[in-house]
Amino acid sequence: MTDDGGNTAYNSHIEGLRQNEFPMLRDEVYLDHAGTTLYAKSLVDKFAADMTSNLFGNPHSASMSSQTSTSRIEDIRLRVLQFFNADPSEFDLVFVANATAGIKLVAEAFRCNPLGFDYLYHQACHTSLVGVREEAASNICLDDAAIDMWLSGDHRSHQFGRHNRPVLFAYPAQSNMDGSRFPLDWSDKSRKSKSASDPPVFTLLDAAALVATSPIDLSNSETAPDFTVLSFYKMFGFPDLGGLIVRRQAAPIFQSRKYFGGGTVDMVVCLREQWHASKTQALHESLEDGTLPVHSIIALDSALDVHRQLFKSMNHVSYHTSFLSQRLHDGLASLRHSNGQPVCAIYSKPSLVSKRLESSLGNGPVVAFNLQNHLGGWVSLIEFEKLAVLKRFHIRTGGLCNPGGIAHSLSLEPWEMKRNFSAGFRCGNENDIMGGRPTGVIRVSLGAMSTISDVDKFIAFIIEFYRTESIPHSTPSTPAPARQDLPNMCVKSITVFPIKSCGGFRIPTGTVWEVKAEGLAWDREWCLVHRGTGQALSQKRHPRMALIRPVIDFSKGQLRVSYQGPSLKRKPPEISVPLSANPSLFQASATSKPMASRVCGEEISAQIYTSSEVNDFFATILGVPCVLARFPPGGLGKSMRHAKAHLQKHQKVNRKTQCKMPCQFPGMNTPPDSDSEPEQQRILLSNESPILAINLSSLEALNRQITDQGGKAVSSEVFRANIAVGPSAPGPESHAYSEDHWSSIRIGQQDFKMLGSCRRCHMICIDQETAEKSEEPFITLTKTRRFDGKVFFGTHMCHIPAQSGTREAQFPTITVGDKVLIDPV
Repeated sequence: MTDDGGNTAYNSHIEGLRQNEFPMLRDEVYLDHAGTTLYAKSLVDKFAADMTSNLFGNPHSASMSSQTSTSRIEDIRLRVLQFFNADPSEFDLVFVANATAGIKLVAEAFRCNPLGFDYLYHQACHTSLVGVREEAASNICLDDAAIDMWLSGDHRSHQFGRHNRPVLFAYPAQSNMDGSRFPLDWSDKSRKSKSASDPPVFTLLDAAALVATSPIDLSNSETAPDFTVLSFYKMFGFPDLGGLIVRRQAAPIFQSRKYFGGGTVDMVVCLREQWHASKTQALHESLEDGTLPVHSIIALDSALDVHRQLFKSMNHVSYHTSFLSQRLHDGLASLRHSNGQPVCAIYSKPSLVSKRLESSLGNGPVVAFNLQNHLGGWVSLIEFEKLAVLKRFHIRTGGLCNPGGIAHSLSLEPWEMKRNFSAGFRCGNENDIMGGRPTGVIRVSLGAMSTISDVDKFIAFIIEFYRTESIPHSTPSTPAPARQDLPNMCVKSITVFPIKSCGGFRIPTGTVWEVKAEGLAWDREWCLVHRGTGQALSQKRHPRMALIRPVIDFSKGQLRVSYQGPSLKRKPPEISVPLSANPSLFQASATSKPMASRVCGEEISAQIYTSSEVNDFFATILGVPCVLARFPPGGLGKSMRHAKAHLQKHQKVNRKTQCKMPCQFPGMNTPPDSDSEPEQQRILLSNESPILAINLSSLEALNRQITDQGGKAVSSEVFRANIAVGPSAPGPESHAYSEDHWSSIRIGQQDFKMLGSCRRCHMICIDQETAEKSEEPFITLTKTRRFDGKVFFGTHMCHIPAQSGTREAQFPTITVGDKVLIDPV
């Protein structure tokens, strides 16, 4: 069964087994097999049966259970070598935690060489291979052409070895970034290109990405790499285990290794003399420090059985994934906006075409690309991930731990990467477009259990959300609503969120509420932080936080908190904490180092509650080890934060004309959020600004768009706004999204400055009453309120203190029903 010539018999075979073997894929599209592939139900069942029918002990013993473990481990070691056609008389397998651990073991051996070593590595190397350079006496990064020159002796790297140091040459069999494959015979050529007087050259092959979907043949020890590293979870999904395959002719390099661990020595002398004798019967005995991960190795036996049972052979997997990768590549490459501009900038070669036309290597089942709008602008990776998560696609984005591959594909010079770092770029942050270029890529990687349906669904997803089918012609600028054109508006609701990401407390009608420099009083003054990491918890990861309902009880001077969700096994009672900041309730910094907490990537100094009753209340509800923390106003240093929201430089507000921004839908030609503001506004634990407001006319327009597509209207609560404003009386005119043009508003006697539109994530898809997730309203907003690749709804603002000595200036307040004036004179 193959997919050659369009034969989909093998694909049908995979479709047939997915329901029973991979039930976790129901309603999910998993496209991150280069990270880890998925484990089959049969594998887990077989492993569980093996574990419950046998007694496995620590191998470092003579007991029956220990000998059972030892015997099974050696059988599996042999079986893995045979899987790669490696003769056990020519190769040995060392079990390690993962491919990186295997790389570190090799690096350690070379580092301990008395003369040190020289290091050459390919530009497509994974970060774990790049890191070896820090241990070398000298190192050079090479591309394909430079490697060919080195092998022929025409590159400056041929000067390596003048100090008689061994040379280690490392490269990937397949790039984990774009799937490019590299010649396996470089190992053989590197040996043959050196004369007898040259220092020895050793090759380190990172085969982790290649062996996940393709066979590798180590039958010829004379041409094979000296060291081959791989990760079994990339091949089988489970167990979490790696391997280092060592060519026995290269084994002497490990004799310089100094460290020894339990189980690797025959004798150790400590008193009066320092001496030890390493085990010499087998190479792996001297390298596997401490007790092996016995149960993970046992699971590898089941993994090999089940993989053969389900997928026949690695050749079948290779043919199948190459076919799917070619289909995906062709589908994405063919997409064009209506003006002819390509939707995707693709960095990977087509799998099958490159194999037929360029070399026998082909390309791995990986497609790395970026998205562009119809004007050629790059689409934010962060925004792409938000939408992909909602549509249940599992994909990797970013730098992919492949700095050389990213730099090559994106044409980033070293000075540009350093400039990006100086400008704030860090691995995992939101700076994904800098200097007009992306800092990472989108990677789709396919595996043995991938199907045609997965590929076609992803292509359809790109078409629906990223291909522009109709581009509006250039038209005169759209005027912002004139002040006199706006209806009479008032405050419809006021809500504060005392505990960040938990439920809101709606201010009762008739209650005046204080406005502070940091925002509304008591808004986001508390948060829940993870006990281990100090990271503030969020509804995005813990939707049940919406069901934690705080109430501010001024009569008792307490913040009362209850849980309004489905009953738990141990239903927690209501808890309360004083509104006053009683120092006795918090962790004393004098007796212990205070926990470093993080909110939105910022390190803050928060006050941690010590009460087990209070902290267990939240931990029980969320099933997460967490504590309550407070971040009161008036702090300094890390006890103070500033707003990030700001208007764009080109955003013109309260003007008769507006700059028309490209948008897929007419009538939504308003600019997005931000660029720079000189004055920093203080905030507590809100994400971006002191106060968030929404216009209920905009919500009404959004809900019409949702219901017109057969969806269910959403509540204003999903936007977690502090203030909701709307027309004082119903009228025929709609002023949806007029807030994009406001520069300031007056609520009652208080003035507020607009700071820019609110950038949205899929947290708005969590129902604040049930904590259930859905696709709306983010999906509709993506189609109607996406500007410059970002999605917006609502507006940030801050209070403008009055200069007079009136009571309103000294104690500013607002209340539900207050009249709202737009851009008051």
